[in-house]
Amino acid sequence: QVQLVESGGGSVQPGGSLRLSCVASRNIFGITAMGWYRQTPGKARELVARISRLGATDYADFVKGRFTISRDMIKKTMFLQMNNLQPEDTAVYYCNVIQEGKPRDNWGQGTQVIVSS
Repeated sequence: QVQLVESGGGSVQPGGSLRLSCVASRNIFGITAMGWYRQTPGKARELVARISRLGATDYADFVKGRFTISRDMIKKTMFLQMNNLQPEDTAVYYCNVIQEGKPRDNWGQGTQVIVSS
């Protein structure tokens, strides 16, 4: 089973930017859809953005125009460029494979994003 490792989180002020990375143990990006999710304490994990195996992208309404999902198939890496970050974007961000419209049951450790003044 492919392993995914997230990185790139940190603390930024409102209006700041971060770029998250998701490195896969093998190249799956042309085979399956992938997505970025986020979770805050006490809330369900939610989909932020996804990219199909053909490269089509889709975003949650609350990040449209601010976040961009992309991938580098040679580097086996998926990215999430996050601009104009707001306090409500504070969460642990995860990447995962999407199969039959749903993420796998296995999740990595994620990467923490904190947006605060």
